[in-house]
Amino acid sequence: MAAEEVRYERRGPVAVLTLDRARYHNAQSWKLLDDLDRQLDRAMADEEVRVVVLKGDGKHFSSGHDLGTPEQQADIEARGLTQWVGMDWYEAFRWYNLDNTVKWRNLPKPTIAMVHGYCIFGGWMIAAAMDLIFAAPSARFLASLFETFTVPWDIHPRKAKELLFESRFIDAEEARELGLVNRVYAEDELERETMAYAERIAENDPAVLRLGKLAVNKAQDAMGYSANVEAAFADYLVVREIRGSTSRVEGNRRLVGVDLALRGQRGGRAGQTPVDPVDNVRASEAGEDA
Repeated sequence: MAAEEVRYERRGPVAVLTLDRARYHNAQSWKLLDDLDRQLDRAMADEEVRVVVLKGDGKHFSSGHDLGTPEQQADIEARGLTQWVGMDWYEAFRWYNLDNTVKWRNLPKPTIAMVHGYCIFGGWMIAAAMDLIFAAPSARFLASLFETFTVPWDIHPRKAKELLFESRFIDAEEARELGLVNRVYAEDELERETMAYAERIAENDPAVLRLGKLAVNKAQDAMGYSANVEAAFADYLVVREIRGSTSRVEGNRRLVGVDLALRGQRGGRAGQTPVDPVDNVRASEAGEDA
């Protein structure tokens, strides 16, 4: 049996889940997403757990979707989905890219994403599915028209358009100013402060936590959140069909939007000056969005 790609640890009333695929910068294989779903279910079923904290092992929270590691390719082949056509493909793609994140957004207990390093495309999707996001200064978030498209809900629509048009990383402080991130803590304080906050949450009545979260999610839904996310998934599929293989940089597995953002960090785009990279991820290492 393959090793779990999401570790589970109980710390009193807090369940700490760790994306454990650091060799690929926590690229989201279908197995990792299955393991994450199973571990979240485990935390929801444990009556002693009041809060969930989700983090990534290694240098990055998540470099995005797995677009070609050997393990992911073998999994797809074993499922008989290599042609990426038909309803079996659609149902699998929909589950791993929309239905799971919608489910996680609506979990009955509070959830916190603890982000450091890159949080690219699919990484944003997972982090945004959590109730709160705490980040270290090293955090770099990259938006796109990805499958679970919550960006216009995570930040102001005009800012969402700016980031989509430009393909640019935002750091932790900018993400906080825009409302995506709740709090920013120094690298060596992030876990301590996140856990302390989680323990304070756990002191509340579970009914208050459950119904308070539900009320906020209902407010978003009344404004069109769920319908918009569903509609945007269809838009994503149209873009995927139109662009095909042109969405990736020739010769590697990096998506064009990510390549542009990384070039921008190096000062390789018009009007941009170099900024400190976050231990730049090579496509040859990751095989996904990075």
